Amino acid sequence: MSEQQSIENCIRANLETYFRDLDGTEPSGLYDMLVKLVEKPLLDVVMTQSGQNQSRAAEWLGLNRNTLRKKLLDHQLLK
Repeated sequence: MSEQQSIENCIRANLETYFRDLDGTEPSGLYDMLVKLVEKPLLDVVMTQSGQNQSRAAEWLGLNRNTLRKKLLDHQLLK
């Protein structure tokens, strides 16, 4: 199994658990919630791996450096 499939399977399993735990209650704002939950650890790990170098991290992520900086501020990840 490739790393991408492993991550995808992990997300799928957690979403299935989330819906099961809702026990029939309808979710709200699911897309934004999931993006924020995935984005924060992604940014945190990439920043750590890049040695806190925003230009390098932005390049690895395929983002503009200003966009990365805004996301880091949004997630309170600037050190």
